[in-house]
Amino acid sequence: MKKLMVLLMALMSTMVLHAQSKVYMTKEISPAALVRIYKALGVPAHGHVAIKISSGEMGGNNYLKPTLIRDLVDEVNGTLVECCTAYGGSRQDKGKHWETIHAHGFDSIAAVDLMDEFGQMRIPIKDKKHLKYDIVGDHLANYDFMINLAHFKGHAMGGFGGVLKNQSIGVASTAGKAYIHSAGFTDDPATAWKNLPKQDDFLESMAAAAQAVGDYFGKGNIIYINVMNNMSVDCDCDSHPADPKLKDMGILASTDPVALDQACLDLVFTHKGKPGDDEKPLIERINRQHGTYITDYAEKIGFGSKKYSLVMIK
Repeated sequence: MKKLMVLLMALMSTMVLHAQSKVYMTKEISPAALVRIYKALGVPAHGHVAIKISSGEMGGNNYLKPTLIRDLVDEVNGTLVECCTAYGGSRQDKGKHWETIHAHGFDSIAAVDLMDEFGQMRIPIKDKKHLKYDIVGDHLANYDFMINLAHFKGHAMGGFGGVLKNQSIGVASTAGKAYIHSAGFTDDPATAWKNLPKQDDFLESMAAAAQAVGDYFGKGNIIYINVMNNMSVDCDCDSHPADPKLKDMGILASTDPVALDQACLDLVFTHKGKPGDDEKPLIERINRQHGTYITDYAEKIGFGSKKYSLVMIK
């Protein structure tokens, strides 16, 4: 019996090792396609639903537009959620952030919640290599389910931004963003930018913070979507982003954030460019910041798998 149990455990370990997460993809980028890919995941939103977006810096134009996401928001009766930034601009100040949300039209399609407007809270973190906890907007406690709706593009510090960044930096309060950016050195934004860590330490901190939010909601209570359009080398947090050189690719979704970001990276890195459709600038930005390491580390700490199967839907 003991030998049988050992064999069964070995078999189960092998199955887990070779398990592949499903990543769904449609090449169509439209309100209807966004709803279809949400439904393809087979995980219905329930309770009070948060839809984590980036409201985009004032002056930028690549953020996911309200006209694109409105049907999905209506489908799940969701609340759009955001947090303030830690670097000045039009979104660190709460009043200016609300002006940006209004100027970009998000409050015209749904209720919007600036989750750290009135306070913040600490949530447990599993990987304590750099961070002792994660600091998020205290309104996160008001939600039962989250749709992590990210715009996949480049990023000046992370190399790229997808669902892992949207769930770590994006859900963190102003102090939480400083804490992640400094890899646990400080939660003071003024001090954080003077004490930036080694790049890999920052990426590891982002992965750990994203996992903390995932664990907070629990299995079955969070799903992930990346929209691969307007893929500038610059993030939506840039008020004057570079024009995208890479053509739009589609919408991808998964219940595994690591598999999802990895699938998007693979699409970019294996893309065969042509005039007017050039992947090289984005790849150079990602490589400059060692951006692909975040999926390596997120997999290492058990947040998901880089192994995936791509399932195309219409």
